[in-house]
Amino acid sequence: MPDLQPSGPASLAGLGVSPGRTAGPCLRMAGPPALPAPNPVTDTGAELAVVGEALEAVAEDLRRRSAAVAGGGRGAAEILDALAMMADDPMLKEEAEQGVRDGLDAPHALDAAFARHREALAALGGYLAERAADLDDLKHRAVAAALGVPMPGVPSPGHPFVLVAEDLSPADTAGLGPDVLALVTVKGGPTSHTAILARGRGLPAVVACAGAAHLVDGTYISVDGATGEIVTGVTEEDAARVREQDSAERARLAATSGPGRTADGHPVKLLLNIGSAADLRPDGEGVGLFRTEFLFLDRKQAPTYEEQVTAYADVFTAVPYVVVRTLDAGTDKPLPFLGLPEEPNPALGVRGLRVDRVLPDVLDTQLDAIAEAARRTGAEAWVMAPMVSTPGEAAAFARRARARGIARVGAMVEVPAAALLADRLLREVDFLSIGTNDLSQYTYAADRQHPALADLLDPAQPALLRLVELCAEAGRAAGKPVGVCGEAAGDARLAPILAGLGVTSLSMAPVCVPAVRDALARHTLEECRELARAALDGR
Repeated sequence: MPDLQPSGPASLAGLGVSPGRTAGPCLRMAGPPALPAPNPVTDTGAELAVVGEALEAVAEDLRRRSAAVAGGGRGAAEILDALAMMADDPMLKEEAEQGVRDGLDAPHALDAAFARHREALAALGGYLAERAADLDDLKHRAVAAALGVPMPGVPSPGHPFVLVAEDLSPADTAGLGPDVLALVTVKGGPTSHTAILARGRGLPAVVACAGAAHLVDGTYISVDGATGEIVTGVTEEDAARVREQDSAERARLAATSGPGRTADGHPVKLLLNIGSAADLRPDGEGVGLFRTEFLFLDRKQAPTYEEQVTAYADVFTAVPYVVVRTLDAGTDKPLPFLGLPEEPNPALGVRGLRVDRVLPDVLDTQLDAIAEAARRTGAEAWVMAPMVSTPGEAAAFARRARARGIARVGAMVEVPAAALLADRLLREVDFLSIGTNDLSQYTYAADRQHPALADLLDPAQPALLRLVELCAEAGRAAGKPVGVCGEAAGDARLAPILAGLGVTSLSMAPVCVPAVRDALARHTLEECRELARAALDGR
């Protein structure tokens, strides 16, 4: 297929994952360094030193990037810290050093070591396969450092541009500068790091756009992060006009305030997804998802009881309504201190609440800390468990939480089994929160990171919406709240549909709140219900 030239308008289709519309010249990511022909090793000690220095340079660069973005929220910083830990992995270093001892020069030894680690992770599937893609980025950076050339990454042309890439690593996405207008990737999906971090920054983003591979640097394009449409060949004047319109729309939305309501006053709580108190923003009605795993993410040992109490109390003090999710980790999201064995299919293995089956002390300590933080602050703690699959699991979790005086106990709905028995879960717990990211993956048997299956992970798919409806109906019958805290909750196009299905709250990245509030306010409850009926029918 020939490159697309700016000779006239043409339309490309991708998957819109972060709303907003903008336009400008497109530029590509700098590619990985070319690996030269192997050099004979004449000084093993010197090559071993280069291996260590290269890995340390990569880790230090990631830590520096983490420190630079930490003030804007913990999500990006935590991802960068996790990548730095991967670069610091002693097993990786030992394998590269062994390659040198076997006669490889430092760049080739690093390349081979990363390749072997990538192959091992990719074979495990699920979340670990996503980590394998991260290893590609780390490999390119380490090889570049060993060769003494600049690390690959985002261009800095000195003017606004649309960044186009085959895919974006978390390190690249988290460290984007202010000149980047939007993101377009050939690969990726709606729950990739690119999508999540783009939404967190309010950058329009389109992923899984195969045609973007043939865009020419400098071509002016418009990007619609809601619909996934990319128009090529627009003029510079057209691009300026699109940006002005987008700025005006963002300013209008930023001026809105108040709780979530439909046009006729039906309430839908607008809540925030956070990883720590640093992520809190004033434009929300509380916290619908406190991801406590960020407290554990960069630790080789579990945080102490007092450290946990302090972290939870910081959030409880700042916000009157907080839903805490207990540790969402396992073999699909490996944390060093857990020491869990590898599994052939970790996405279907020991993760979330299931970690309690092998390490019950982790959950006990966390529940104790949450309860103590609530007592110290006078807060009413709402706590939910991830990856609940059966009413029995919900009942057991609820007993342990309530025994500690925790006021409200809930369950995440992330697998179809939980949605199908939502009414029975609600006999055991006080609320449900639907995690649409995993629920999509398990409903459609589609890996969240598989670029060719991104359309199946669209939260507007009728089967997924039917499962949401089942949960909402169960909540209405029981008189208990049912919210959505997956990435779908921050999609302004979906907000009226979810309200029409009966969802009582939506929890999202803070930047998404104004657009979701506005979308709800444009429709009456009956109009939301009609939109929901049409979506369930695939219309």
